[in-house]
Amino acid sequence: MTSPRKPRISTRKEPKQTRSRQLVSDILIAAGRVLAREGAHRFTAARVAEEAGVSVGSLYQYFPNKEAILFRLQSEEWERTSGLLTNILSDKSVAPFERLRSVVLEFVRSECEEADMRNALDDAAPLYRDAPESQEIHKAGTRSARAFIEEILPHVAEPERILVADITMMSLKAVGKQISEAGFVPDEVDLRARALGDMFCAYLQSFMNQ
Repeated sequence: MTSPRKPRISTRKEPKQTRSRQLVSDILIAAGRVLAREGAHRFTAARVAEEAGVSVGSLYQYFPNKEAILFRLQSEEWERTSGLLTNILSDKSVAPFERLRSVVLEFVRSECEEADMRNALDDAAPLYRDAPESQEIHKAGTRSARAFIEEILPHVAEPERILVADITMMSLKAVGKQISEAGFVPDEVDLRARALGDMFCAYLQSFMNQ
């Protein structure tokens, strides 16, 4: 039995000229509006082209299908968040637990600021989550978290460190999503994010005391 064919989600080509880069930017802005308005299930390349005021043929010069457009939106969001968190975690001039608290606070804030788009992208995720490109981005974030845990828990065996890093990241994403959907005002968001950061620090401290 053959496995299902994975969608092609890489762009056909990268724009080099200013005009081409602007065209791709316009397409992605339009795609964000269509996704927010129509949802993942009614999202089509034709609707995006119409919204952007370009022909479907022009769109297909850069994106082979709607999955590629959605993945580009998702990957840019992932890269922004991952870059921010990696920069914080890797700054060894700051104490580890302060870095962790900052990561939690910034992540939860970003979840709340972009809640509508992230929820729409979550609905679209089944269209591209099994593609190699999608899996590679997730692996990059996982590597950063595991490297941080290795830094602060060097005496803990690797399998247990991996478990700690994975559980921490899973919990951060799950709780961050719940907070973003609860309608809290900014001060309430920060209060919960700081409490979550304190919980993670206490969890890691328990391993340091062993």
